[in-house]
Amino acid sequence: MKSNKYKSISKGYMKALSACLYTFLLLSLSVAGFESKAQAPAKKDSIVLLLSDVNVQLQCTQALNDLYNFKFEEAEVKFNSLKTGYGWHPLPYFLIGLSEWWKIMPNTKDTSHDQKFLAYMDTTITVAERLHDEFPAYRAEAAFFLAAAYGFQGRLYSDEERKNWRKAAGVGKDALDYLEESKAAQDLSPELLFGDALYNYFSVWVPENYPALKPILWFFPKGDKALGLKQLKEVSYNAFYTRTEAMVWLMRILNSYENDQFQAMQISKYLYEEYPDNPYFHRYYARMLYSLGRYNEAESVCKEILHRIDTGMVGYEATSGRYAAFFLGQIYESRKKYDEAKIHYLQCVKFAEEIDATETGYYLFSLIALGEIADREGNKAEAKRYFKKVKDKAGRKDEAFKDAKKRLRNLEKDKD
Repeated sequence: MKSNKYKSISKGYMKALSACLYTFLLLSLSVAGFESKAQAPAKKDSIVLLLSDVNVQLQCTQALNDLYNFKFEEAEVKFNSLKTGYGWHPLPYFLIGLSEWWKIMPNTKDTSHDQKFLAYMDTTITVAERLHDEFPAYRAEAAFFLAAAYGFQGRLYSDEERKNWRKAAGVGKDALDYLEESKAAQDLSPELLFGDALYNYFSVWVPENYPALKPILWFFPKGDKALGLKQLKEVSYNAFYTRTEAMVWLMRILNSYENDQFQAMQISKYLYEEYPDNPYFHRYYARMLYSLGRYNEAESVCKEILHRIDTGMVGYEATSGRYAAFFLGQIYESRKKYDEAKIHYLQCVKFAEEIDATETGYYLFSLIALGEIADREGNKAEAKRYFKKVKDKAGRKDEAFKDAKKRLRNLEKDKD
């Protein structure tokens, strides 16, 4: 009879094997769809460049709206129908992969969608490579999808939860190579500018903020941060497929790196109003309202986020709850409504622990706020418990650690 140790290893092996077979099956089905569909037209007068084709865009309009509004089943039905006429093209596979990407976005700690996302991006690459190599008229369009698929894979591999820097660097180099090639198609420029814009901005921003990486970037073309921002704005106004993705990046860059909260706020409001069921846009809008001190508006937006979590709405989970609960705690504390503030700080702590996000500022400063409220209420023992918890969870160089240490010292003095 096998020991528990070997049973465990056997189970682990079977899980890994099942995962590999699942990924292979996805790839096989997708590529089989490519093989069985109509072949790409070879005659010059029958060429259909899908990125700029108005009829294809009309087919995709509602599907993209459904995707960004987290109506994934409806979106994927429409994307799959594209394969009937365009199974030879990477577009349908890329869009289904994009749908998987947005299932990851609300909580990047959740890796359950990774395999399916990577499988569709791999299929996009397989189909695009064939189009690129066998049909010269489609070479630039195929290069665009190769750059996009490799770029999205790189985003996943470089995520804080995956930290697969080797793979991220490899696919990033592939993405850049195909990005350069795809620029040959001037009529696709609104879509093509998206990748170029991100490269122009971050190839300058990264060495400015991480000097140790400068030597690596010596081998890459020189970027232009101002041009990158200008290009992102152009894509946000004029592109079809990459418009929303460009707006997301522009919003994040303006808010986090360019100190332009007002314009970031305008974009976040537009995205939330355009796609009201997207939890990522919903919580970013709440964040911008809170950051700009628009507490009355932030209060109702945050309450709606918590209500949607309670009702199990698609995509609404602990990450969004952590944001909303913390903002509400801060809002009620500023109004001296300490009982209500305490309820929401405790909610924030619960959500953060649920997703193992106990190193974040939302979690740590919720604990400090709870300690302050306990101290104000005369409950010194409870206050000490909260401050000690911060010291246990925070890094020694964190502001939260220093703050908690100082508060504990003051409590000890008061006792003396």
